[in-house]
Amino acid sequence: MSVSIFHNPRCSKSRAALTALEERGIDAEVVQYLENPPTEDELAEIIRKLGIEARVLIRYGESRAAELGINKNDERSEAEWIKLMVDNPVLIERPIVITSGKAAIGRPLDNVLELFE
Repeated sequence: MSVSIFHNPRCSKSRAALTALEERGIDAEVVQYLENPPTEDELAEIIRKLGIEARVLIRYGESRAAELGINKNDERSEAEWIKLMVDNPVLIERPIVITSGKAAIGRPLDNVLELFE
């Protein structure tokens, strides 16, 4: 099974998810998405695997969200939300663990562990 993690090494939740994968012997590709953001198509596929709307994946508490003047009640298309995240990857919730068929946001960490049960 192919596994990857959208990881920010400065984030304690992201570090905890990566550690949990390693402790279970799961060899995950670490994607430092702040340096290598996903394409719009890649992010759309991750959102599909998560089973959520794009707006749910945004970190509204980030200063960048305030700078852009965005909030979860904005009326935007899925494509517009995705483009915002691709252009501003700091807005993407983390960590995200992705397998071939599904994905989970690691808040709480149990969401990630359930992928492997």
